[in-house]
Amino acid sequence: MVYQEFQCKGPLGPLPAGEVGWQAPSNIALVKYWGKRDGQLPTNPSVSFTLEACRTSTRIAYSPLEQSVKGPRFRVFLDGFPAPDFEPKIRQFLERALPYAPFLSGLHLEIRTENSFPHSSGIASSASGMAALALCLVSLEEQLLPGTDPGYARRKASFLARLGSGSAARSTAGGLILWGEQEGIPESTDLLGVPYPGEVHEVFHTYHDTILLVDKGQKTVSSSVGHGLMDGHPFAAERFEQARRHLEKLGGIFASGDLEAFANLVESEALSLHAMMLTSTPSFILMKPGTLEIIEKIRDYRRETGHPVCFTLDAGANVHVLYPEASAGPVYSFIREELLEHCVSGQHICDRVGSGPQPIKNAPDRTSDKGIG
Repeated sequence: MVYQEFQCKGPLGPLPAGEVGWQAPSNIALVKYWGKRDGQLPTNPSVSFTLEACRTSTRIAYSPLEQSVKGPRFRVFLDGFPAPDFEPKIRQFLERALPYAPFLSGLHLEIRTENSFPHSSGIASSASGMAALALCLVSLEEQLLPGTDPGYARRKASFLARLGSGSAARSTAGGLILWGEQEGIPESTDLLGVPYPGEVHEVFHTYHDTILLVDKGQKTVSSSVGHGLMDGHPFAAERFEQARRHLEKLGGIFASGDLEAFANLVESEALSLHAMMLTSTPSFILMKPGTLEIIEKIRDYRRETGHPVCFTLDAGANVHVLYPEASAGPVYSFIREELLEHCVSGQHICDRVGSGPQPIKNAPDRTSDKGIG
């Protein structure tokens, strides 16, 4: 697979005014991606659960410009209000996408976006936001090139989403998504996310993720800065190799449904991620005291009850509590009774593995919504 696959094919005539819209989910990585190379390419492969409730909805109203311009022309609105703070990141994404979506130079875009989760909840909206935006761009291309192969459209959406946020490559489809080249998995690639191609036990299709909001403040170090600190990190090479080993082990775990092994590996990945932060130069700590107390309680509860609940963490203080559908009743009772006291005003989000993006139905039906997601 090469970059040329995603360049526009065929003549691109003028596009009349219209609107497209997509909802795209966030995701939670089980094997973490931390560190990247030029071109928004990962230094190690990752695999994630696509979520269901934590979503971004994006609508793009587009209209032709009188003449083509060198760069994209757009306005951004968040929750109905102008969002100039988001414009630099959106501009960077659209400029990166322009070689693969040259029709953008002839359009003015009004981008309206909103999240189903609070903006300050600590759930990364970059993955869902950039995925929704990329899906909209692919729908725009389909107006110019009707009959686009649905499989190609899904791959291109992931490819474009990666240009805005690496983890967004894993938010353009549902279920388990693999991003990054892995030896022994010929479908894997650094350029985009693909549905996990191995055997997956049915228990993982209905997994729950309750997200505990331990801290809602802005992170002291952004993820983009944290990725950069992996350059020259003394333990980087071993970390990248560890991620590859863990992904290989997950193949057997996914197939067998071994939830004890799943919990041990997923927790190791989460703690390894934060260990890299602790040993960066400069070092930084994103976990809070409440994060550590929740981790200890989850491990004690699993040992005492046998329920296969485990935790994972993103680059922040909040805790994702993972557990199978069969244990949902007792585990959620445990969360309410023992863990919510460590959250900001008891705030949490109940989520689960989801089916992927969906077109926004009340946008004018000008898109081919089949096959994407």
